[in-house]
Amino acid sequence: MVLSRGWALFLTGVGVWTWVIWPRFALAIWNDPRSWSTGTVADGAATSFLWVHALLIAASLTIGTTVGVLGVRAWLAARRRRNASPS
Repeated sequence: MVLSRGWALFLTGVGVWTWVIWPRFALAIWNDPRSWSTGTVADGAATSFLWVHALLIAASLTIGTTVGVLGVRAWLAARRRRNASPS
């Protein structure tokens, strides 16, 4: 499959966006009293609220990283194609 440079840039942007948004969300979930059995942040056992969101965050970061890597690889392949084409 050949991706255009525009799509490669879009995929790379999605990967970057994922790493900007999800860690901030993880911090918000960690600091949410619903994440802890006592209602006090980082005190007591983690609740299912925390575990479900942690799984969501991990999956999103994994998918976002994969998409970003594919975008970078597509961008580099497009550069190689452009440099290899006869002028």
